[in-house]
Amino acid sequence: MKLKTVTHSMFIGFFSTFMNAQDPIFTQYFLVPESINPGFTGFLETTSAGVMHRTQWTSLQYKIDTNYAYASTWLENNNSGIGVSFLNHRENFTGYNFLQANVNYAYRIELNYEWYCRPGIEVGYGSKSFGFQNLLLRDQINISSETINPVSIDPLQLNNRIHFIDIATGLLFYTDKVWIGTAIKHLNKPNIAIAEEGNIPLEMFYNISGGYEFDLGQMITTFLPYETKMMLTGNFMKQGQYNRLDLGGSLIFNHFTIGVTTALNPMKKTDNSHTLTSVNIFSGLKYENFKFGFSYDANTSNIGNTGGVFELGLVYQFDVEARKCFGCPGR
Repeated sequence: MKLKTVTHSMFIGFFSTFMNAQDPIFTQYFLVPESINPGFTGFLETTSAGVMHRTQWTSLQYKIDTNYAYASTWLENNNSGIGVSFLNHRENFTGYNFLQANVNYAYRIELNYEWYCRPGIEVGYGSKSFGFQNLLLRDQINISSETINPVSIDPLQLNNRIHFIDIATGLLFYTDKVWIGTAIKHLNKPNIAIAEEGNIPLEMFYNISGGYEFDLGQMITTFLPYETKMMLTGNFMKQGQYNRLDLGGSLIFNHFTIGVTTALNPMKKTDNSHTLTSVNIFSGLKYENFKFGFSYDANTSNIGNTGGVFELGLVYQFDVEARKCFGCPGR
């Protein structure tokens, strides 16, 4: 049997870093925009529901699976969107499991004949659990008798599962052609310490995103269908020492979408950091009320052969004519 021993300082240091790892993110955030900004709640001005599955590092023992699901609807008489969302994030190597359920609300404000504003709020209940069942502390090992005590008397008391309330807010500005939004998650900085007397606030997650969609068929009618559109997008995220900037574009045909984004690390912390961390290819298919999405992230750093990152998404929009959005995600 392979035994692992840890000291207090090593254990606390490791899990302090581990606990403050970045929030789960999606390459195809435009299919589930509520995942980055609660201001998008009910944005399509109809009832819709969707799921997203993400698997990363399939060639390594550090395989990570993330699942997200949402449902939202639009209340026209109240100029409001309401919804719920669920997130599950699992790391196979560490046994770490993160669950969170959220309630979202957004309110539409007409600024003028062209611009609208949507402030939004999200309140969630989160739970994090850890695979401590395979962890051995020093006092559990009796070398002389070659036995293992199943119970530790170590003064460091650990919580195998922690629970917390989480609050996020967002703001979205948009027209028929362009949108820009900003959001902050973990406004209340919930305590996610695993030690009973510990205090590790969850670091706030900052996001700025935007997009612009325009007709392309009018410019290049020789090669593309007249209805072809192009969307340019940007999405900057920062949480603690982690940061990421996604820049990309996509061609939108009548029922098919194909595009590419680059994941950048604009605030490199060390000389070994890579500016370009991955190139992400995605495609989408719209069939009646359904929208399907697939993406693959190809790693460009020196981390080795990770197997890349795969995402599969599915969205159902109850009324496809409710909002003819020209410049917004989830179109």
